[in-house]
Amino acid sequence: MIYFALFWAFFKVGAFSFGGGYAMIPLIEKEIIDIHHWLPMQEFLDVIAISQMTPGPIAINSATFVGYKVAGFWGSAMATLGVTAPSFLIILILALLILRYRHLPMLDAFFKGVRPAVIALIVQAAYSVGRNSFSGVKDFIVATAVFVGLYLLKINPLIIIALSAVIGILIY
Repeated sequence: MIYFALFWAFFKVGAFSFGGGYAMIPLIEKEIIDIHHWLPMQEFLDVIAISQMTPGPIAINSATFVGYKVAGFWGSAMATLGVTAPSFLIILILALLILRYRHLPMLDAFFKGVRPAVIALIVQAAYSVGRNSFSGVKDFIVATAVFVGLYLLKINPLIIIALSAVIGILIY
């Protein structure tokens, strides 16, 4: 029964939280602390801190950790499955609909309108991150070198990241 409770609690988090991981924190808190009493507040705060420090989305990391704390490996698996299932199902349904109706002019027009909006969002995010990331000439030189390596020289991004780390150690 605990496995279903973990799945359902995190399914609700995944289904009814919009806006990314930080927007999910209040619903995760309500499920974990208020409704199920799986963790005390201090431990919940530790979960959030750990979830932010580890790679991956906060909701998935916290579901995995809480599930493990409450019911071991299978609890972890069920909580993680629960938080990811809504997104998976929504994308699956949209993919099926798109494949079925891809020939409709309205769908083509929809994507023609969405593409520039997505590019604008990416450019805005790059501007926002870039504006706050450059603190000097060294940063600009490294960013320019990375861009040249990726775009013009077609160097593998993993190699670029490793080289950037080495350069960071050497020049900073």
